[in-house]
Amino acid sequence: MPKGGDLQLAPMHRLIKRGGAERVSEGAAQELRKVLDEVGVKIAKEALDFTRHAHRKTVKDVDIRIAATKILK
Repeated sequence: MPKGGDLQLAPMHRLIKRGGAERVSEGAAQELRKVLDEVGVKIAKEALDFTRHAHRKTVKDVDIRIAATKILK
């Protein structure tokens, strides 16, 4: 498992470059990985609440979408 969680570092570099950066420091990529991991876990926990409320065991795409909307606003 990568040091910063489940997310690889190379995709973080690509995301930042896709955002318009010409060059990306290792620290910036690591920080983005940390932030995305934290936000992802919050969204997953919120989605699980919606799943349980619907009396299901399987988290569905709609649960993630609703949770992301709630967490990211």
